Amino acid sequence: MVDWIHIPGLAPYPETLAAMEAHVAAMNEGRAGEAIWLLEHPPLYTAGTSARPADLVDPGRFPVYPVGRGGQYTYHGPGQRVIYCMLDVKARGGPNGGDVRCFVRGLERWVIDTLAEFNVKGEIRPGRVGVWVGRPDRSGPDGRPTEDKIAAIGIKLRRWVSFHGIAINVEPDLSHFDGIVPCGIRDHGVTSLVDLGLPVTMADLDAALIATFPRQFQGFCPVPDVA
Repeated sequence: MVDWIHIPGLAPYPETLAAMEAHVAAMNEGRAGEAIWLLEHPPLYTAGTSARPADLVDPGRFPVYPVGRGGQYTYHGPGQRVIYCMLDVKARGGPNGGDVRCFVRGLERWVIDTLAEFNVKGEIRPGRVGVWVGRPDRSGPDGRPTEDKIAAIGIKLRRWVSFHGIAINVEPDLSHFDGIVPCGIRDHGVTSLVDLGLPVTMADLDAALIATFPRQFQGFCPVPDVA
């Protein structure tokens, strides 16, 4: 059973991170079950364990929080759905359990399945973290259509429990990404569902996330009230 928790408003980052750490500790001690939190943060940057100082282009723009998840710099802010996944990787990491790479692929496929609910084709690319969409309406210097990032993925494990998770751009201010080199990738842009011309709301995305979760992760997932 997975508890789906919708956190209203803009969740302050330090307090949310502390609460997530506490929940993971409780899971490891057998005092809490799996949970997925759906929320938004105020504008901020996070620096993963591989973050390069040069990729923080505008250090004074928003607060910067070092975090223990994998990856480099990411942006969080209003209009972006953050999905914190506190899950048992031994139970959900592949058919035999405990396969971390399979678990991460499951997260990627979950995002791709969710985007497909809105007729958006999400794709993964070797050497590029996250989920990408082609932009036939935009061309690069070589004349070929460009690709933009629509979702970021970064997790950490503690005794086979995952935390941190996924960020999907619904309608954030895309100019806020200009203060960093997102995930260290300089040659591609960032997009959102609304930027792609789709009038998708957070409630629409949440419903799609809940509906598609069981396709990649076995087990019964009750449908919560996330209105």
